[in-house]
Amino acid sequence: MSIPAVFATGKPDSHHSDQGIQYAAKGCTDLLDAQEVQISMSEAGCPTQNAFAERFMRTFKEEHLDYSDYADYEDACQQIAEWIEGVYMTDRVHSALDYATPAEFEAAYWAAQGTGVTLKT
Repeated sequence: MSIPAVFATGKPDSHHSDQGIQYAAKGCTDLLDAQEVQISMSEAGCPTQNAFAERFMRTFKEEHLDYSDYADYEDACQQIAEWIEGVYMTDRVHSALDYATPAEFEAAYWAAQGTGVTLKT
């Protein structure tokens, strides 16, 4: 999910990432600063400090990437988006979320916040 897409459902208090160049880039940090979002980065070489993202990437590779063929960049973007939105977010339950899907968990979170935010699923 891109940084601007995060703000479509609300403003997070913080953004935690590894030290990848895309997250340390001025455009990204300026956007987060402008929204008053605290920037947090893992120490270099410490993937356990970003365990949720690391686990997502493992799942993505094992359940989608290893079995996919892309015609070109646009096809890759489309297939990846379809897998994230159509499988990972809505079909795949997670033990860490009490066996809810990420979409169900997020909807329950926003409902508890009383924001009236609705998610497309």
